[in-house]
Amino acid sequence: MVSPSSSVPSSDAEERRRLFEMSLFERSLSSFGYRYICGIDEAGRGPLAGPVVAAAVILPSGLLIPGVRDSKLLASRQREILFELIAREAISIGVGVVDNHTIDEINILQATLLAMKRAVACLPLEPDYLLIDALTLPGFPRGQKGIIHGDNLCMTIAAASIVAKVMRDRLMDRYHQEFPQYQFNAHKGYGTRAHLQKIKEFGPSPLHRKTFRGVSQ
Repeated sequence: MVSPSSSVPSSDAEERRRLFEMSLFERSLSSFGYRYICGIDEAGRGPLAGPVVAAAVILPSGLLIPGVRDSKLLASRQREILFELIAREAISIGVGVVDNHTIDEINILQATLLAMKRAVACLPLEPDYLLIDALTLPGFPRGQKGIIHGDNLCMTIAAASIVAKVMRDRLMDRYHQEFPQYQFNAHKGYGTRAHLQKIKEFGPSPLHRKTFRGVSQ
């Protein structure tokens, strides 16, 4: 078990039990001979601006990282700490990005699937099996399973959710430098009251999803 910084929940008995339960899918697949089990999740389906980002993560068999859970349940600093641990310990990580223009062209569901395909394609090795948050990936030639609330039930999906969220947040921080008037560093493109007010004040930026309610009036 990898030990993170003290700002992430400690590996006490309750945390060990939670992590053990989160690794049930991986341990079951390992017992059937699967070696490279890949968790996949995305960040950015709901925002009004910016890309959707997917991550594909393959962890070593049996690895448990205290604190890993759905990225939405973690503070920014916790995600950054866990991101560094995951990046250091993972066998392989792939990231796929689909921009807002493509989202408008093919819709957010298809853009999410495309980002996931790109993330898998970026892996240096081909996974034996995919564990995906809620979805399945059309055209993948090997086994896969979509798990509802997988980012809170499955270790590798949770790890992927953290990687995707951190990578997307960093992109939105970078976009803030280009378009500071929208304050993308604060809301990351989500439809907060302050963000909606900025859209009314300045109009949509080149990063906004024109087909999303709140952008198109």
